[in-house]
Amino acid sequence: MRSCLVFIFVFLFGTASAQQTDRVDFKRVKAELDFKEASRVSGVVFIYFKTLNNIHSVYIDAKNMEFRGVTLKNIATDAVETSDFRLEADKIVILNNFEKDKDYVLSFWYSAEPKKALYFVGDQIWTQGQGKYTSNWLPSIDDTNDKIEFDLSLSYEDGFEVLANGALLSKEAITQNQNKWDYDMSKPMSSYLVALVIGRYNKKTQFSESGIPLEYYYYYPEDSSKVGPTFHYSKQMFDFLEKEIGVAFPWEVYRQVPVKDFLYSGMENTTLTIFSDALVVDDIGFNDRNYVNVNAHELAHQWFGDLITATNGEHHWLQEGFATYYALLAERDVFGDDYYYWRLQEYAQQLLEQENAGEGTSLLDPKSSSLTFYQKGCWALHVLREQVGGDNFKLAVENYLQKHKYNNVKTSDFIKEVESKSGLDLSGFVKTWLEDIVLPQDAMIKSLKQSGFIQEYMDVSCESYPSKCGDYLVSDISDKAKVKILSKESYQVKLEDFNNGLEVRQAIAQKLTRIPSEFKNVYETFLKDSSYVTIEAALYNLWVNFPLDRSKYLQQTKAIYGFSDYNVKLLWLVLHLNTVEYQPDKKQVVFEVLRGYTDPDFGFELRMNAFNYLKLINGFDEISLTNLIQATSHHNWRFQQFAKRLLVELREVEAYEQMIDEIKN
Repeated sequence: MRSCLVFIFVFLFGTASAQQTDRVDFKRVKAELDFKEASRVSGVVFIYFKTLNNIHSVYIDAKNMEFRGVTLKNIATDAVETSDFRLEADKIVILNNFEKDKDYVLSFWYSAEPKKALYFVGDQIWTQGQGKYTSNWLPSIDDTNDKIEFDLSLSYEDGFEVLANGALLSKEAITQNQNKWDYDMSKPMSSYLVALVIGRYNKKTQFSESGIPLEYYYYYPEDSSKVGPTFHYSKQMFDFLEKEIGVAFPWEVYRQVPVKDFLYSGMENTTLTIFSDALVVDDIGFNDRNYVNVNAHELAHQWFGDLITATNGEHHWLQEGFATYYALLAERDVFGDDYYYWRLQEYAQQLLEQENAGEGTSLLDPKSSSLTFYQKGCWALHVLREQVGGDNFKLAVENYLQKHKYNNVKTSDFIKEVESKSGLDLSGFVKTWLEDIVLPQDAMIKSLKQSGFIQEYMDVSCESYPSKCGDYLVSDISDKAKVKILSKESYQVKLEDFNNGLEVRQAIAQKLTRIPSEFKNVYETFLKDSSYVTIEAALYNLWVNFPLDRSKYLQQTKAIYGFSDYNVKLLWLVLHLNTVEYQPDKKQVVFEVLRGYTDPDFGFELRMNAFNYLKLINGFDEISLTNLIQATSHHNWRFQQFAKRLLVELREVEAYEQMIDEIKN
């Protein structure tokens, strides 16, 4: 989940200069939207609100939008109010003599061409509100403390799935080739959680033990075989979290949908988690990287973040720390205690590295790093549960959620509940874990050593026990401990070491860049392992070490693509181009295939991989450079920055510089 490929976005709350929550209570936003024009959204919106004081203006966040037919009605009298409005760059302001405790409905038609938050990617349309602001594409209220019921109706052409928050009330044909989808949210939420996805999908549905529909969307037909491994353990984790949290799932339905070129790993929109299609995997890919952790994390957010939302950035850990912790509990239920403590140990190491770099932060600092909000927050909850006892902890969490459901929370709200149920003074915990910057390392080590698995991992050492070093990999110690031994530069791999599980074999494949001839036959078996990481490493190392067998290795792996970034296939293409004797008449075709993967039709991870290989072989031409220049304006910031850096590097080559200038001109 925190891989270099994609990562979950850290949401830092903005502070509106003139928040309205003490003057206006926005109740409901009903929007009837269409996408008739390219890259534009338009439609009719009805906004229901109650004024809490006598005021002269109400504003709606709306960035760079066009409005028509702005009408204000008093709901009690059904009379149209005499009002005026003015447009600003980021809002529409309604001017009227609003009376205290009166209910109004504001209606209008609007149109927008969003620069962010709503993305048109190939034949997909999808949203990302957190940190980008829903008001870029839908007139709404950016303040996260205003919980509103959002009901979307969406019209789009036939042949597409159209998804939004809440229950699907109806789908009806409105023209010969266009349908209208009506969604209803029965409960309120913050506007950053409003979402929609439009694309070509099929779905598989399961039902939780409590009867909630669990809908898994996938690209059809190309990803039909990946549904099982991608959504593996979804129902088990859902059922577990409902029981563990002690509060029923607070919404009517739960959908999960992958999209192309998503900004992060996943996003917990209410009832509709959107995630990167880079996490869609087959059975082999599942062994190296999968959706399980992101799946559990975004699901936990449906309670911690969606049902209750932090009032501001100071309390952001109440969302990310809780989601990380409960995701780890769900994974513990799936993979066991050893996995749970191993992940805690990894989190501890990451936090220690951050602290050693002088970058440690407090959990209550709104500007803290994602590492602090997620991993330190998780650790704080793990230690708190140990301190107060599991029963007290669970009861406190349940009461905390029930008391503040569909509302906003502060850290003190949670601490108050835990103190009440445990009878303990938690001021020391708050200072040590929430306020202080310095990690309580002794407490973390003490907690980790409760696990025999972690104790064994810590104890395994060739330096401390040199007489045992030669036998570690054929002993019954854990695979994690064996990989630790293999990571030591001084360790010499032996033939019998190959008789291990997938994880240890992967470490051997990566370690042995120079393969002794007596290891050749057994090393070749790595090409059949159920791991694309292992296959990629093995293919390259075998190709380098045994030139006479290069054609054999290429023939053996020609049908393997690997992950969604085609890690094995792109390596294969480059090795093909550098193996003169293998299919000599197909070199041009192979190069064109490699170059073709830089095209905007493909996902950004695959394009990055292809660009990197073209750089490696000095193979850029006008087509690939044009694609690279296009990538410098891509909506995904990581890919955009990659493309800009690579373009600067290529300009240092005179021939490329000339080509780049000609393309741009």
